[in-house]
Amino acid sequence: MLTEAQVQRSFRKLFSKTDFNDDQFAKADELLEELRPESPLRHRLTQELDELRKMASSRQ
Repeated sequence: MLTEAQVQRSFRKLFSKTDFNDDQFAKADELLEELRPESPLRHRLTQELDELRKMASSRQ
């Protein structure tokens, strides 16, 4: 199990570039699964991931 700091760091690295793909989204979902369901970080990153998915779909 990863710590919250490790998950956050990995999440930021995944999306450090502006061109997103399905593989990145799948890895981000896996990272979020490492966090407790009640974690505030999980909630925040889930919202960010939803926004990133919307941005990626609007670019295509």
